[in-house]
Amino acid sequence: MTQASICTIGDEILIGQIVDTNSSHISRALNAAGIQVTRMLSIADDRAAIISALGTELENNSIVIVTGGLGPTKDDITKAALAELSGASSYKTDQRQLEIIHGILSARGLDLLETNIAQASVPDTCEVIPNRLGTAPVMVFRFPAGKYGHESTLYSLPGVPFEALGALDDIISDIKAHNHVSDICHRTVMTFGMAESALAEMIAPWEDSLPAGMHLAYLPNPLNGVRLRLSMYGEGSKEEEERMIEAEISKLQNLLGDIIWSCCDDTLEACIGRKLAEAGKTVSAAESCTGGMISAMLTSVPGSSEYYLGSVTSYSNSVKTGVLGVPAETIGTFGAVSSECVAKMAEGVRRITGSDFSVATSGIAGPGGGSKEKPAGTVWIGVSSEEGTETYRMFFKGDRKRNIERFASNALNLLRIKICKETTK
Repeated sequence: MTQASICTIGDEILIGQIVDTNSSHISRALNAAGIQVTRMLSIADDRAAIISALGTELENNSIVIVTGGLGPTKDDITKAALAELSGASSYKTDQRQLEIIHGILSARGLDLLETNIAQASVPDTCEVIPNRLGTAPVMVFRFPAGKYGHESTLYSLPGVPFEALGALDDIISDIKAHNHVSDICHRTVMTFGMAESALAEMIAPWEDSLPAGMHLAYLPNPLNGVRLRLSMYGEGSKEEEERMIEAEISKLQNLLGDIIWSCCDDTLEACIGRKLAEAGKTVSAAESCTGGMISAMLTSVPGSSEYYLGSVTSYSNSVKTGVLGVPAETIGTFGAVSSECVAKMAEGVRRITGSDFSVATSGIAGPGGGSKEKPAGTVWIGVSSEEGTETYRMFFKGDRKRNIERFASNALNLLRIKICKETTK
C-alpha cells in the first residue's frame, strides 16, 4: 500500500501561534484516494532540521507532502532546504506561475516586485504544479529508488490553507498517475451515553472477533459522544471491505441498541435536524446554564430554519418566571436547578413558540455557585412534547467550559431520543 507522511514547516505552529488545519484536510484527501497516512510532523524554521526530517520521512514513505515556508520573506526557507535536499545546482523561473503572480497583483492594483518574481523561481530539480490561487507554486521533487531505497516523491505546498487545499486535486491526480493506490475503507459509528472505558469493556468480545485486517479506533468527543471507526486498508476490493464492515456494524447495533445514534460521521444537531425535517416537526429551546449553546448548535445546521422556531435564554429567575411562565413558588420551593423548574421551562418555551418539541436546561456550570445538595457540575434537562415532559438529572466533573459542553450535548441526545420515539411509532 502506498504510504504518505504530512509535514508542516514553521515556528508559528510549534509555538501554538496558529493551528495546523492543513494536515487534517490533506490526510482525509489522501485516505479517500487510497493512500495511508503514517505520520504527521511539524518542523521548525531551521534549514538543517528541515533537510534531516524530510530525508527521514522520504526513507519511510513513498509520498511526503510538505506545507509552509514558501512565502516571499527571509524567514521562508523551505525552498532553499529542498534545493539542497534534492541536489539542485541552480534555479529556474516557472513562467506559468509568474503569469499568475502578475495577474493577482494587477487585480489588486499592486506593482510586481523582485520578491514576487522570486516566488516563481524554483530549484532545477523540481517539477511545478501552478498555484492558481496564490503566488508560491507547488514544487514536486521525484527521487529515484537509489536515493532512499525506493522511489519517492515530495510535494511542497504553500502554507496558506486556502491555497494548499486548492492544490489538492492536482496533487492527488499526480500521485495516482505515478503510484499504485489501494482501496481504503472507513466507516464511523456514533455512540452517546457511555464513557469510552465502559464502552470498550462492553464491546470487547466483539472487538476481539473482528476479521483480520479490520481495525477499530475509539474517538471520544464531549459534544458528540464516542465515535467508533472501523477501517480496512487494501485487504480486498472496496466492495468486499464495505460488505465486511457492514456485517460487523450490524453485530454492533444488536449489541449496543440506542447507544448508537448514527452509522456515519455525524453530529447530534444534524441528526436531530434530519429527524425533525423528515417528520415535519419543529423544536425550540429554553436555556439557562447552557447560555444559548444548544440553540447555536441546532442553528449551525444548514436548513435549520425549516424546523427550529426559536429560544429563550432565561439565565435569570426573573426571565424564567416573567417570560417562560415558571411559577415563582416553583423556584421558591424547589430552586431553579430542579426537575420542577426545568419541566416548566420546557413547557413554557413550547407554548410560546408553538413548537412540537422543546428542550430546556438549568444547572450549575461552576466553578462556584454549587452546594452540598447541588454541587457545581449539576444539571437538570427537560424535554417536552404534547405526549409529555421528562426530566433528567446529570452530574459532570469538569471546568466551566467542559461542563457547559456536556450539558448541551446530553440535552441534545435526550431530545434526539424523544424525537425518535415519538416520530417512528
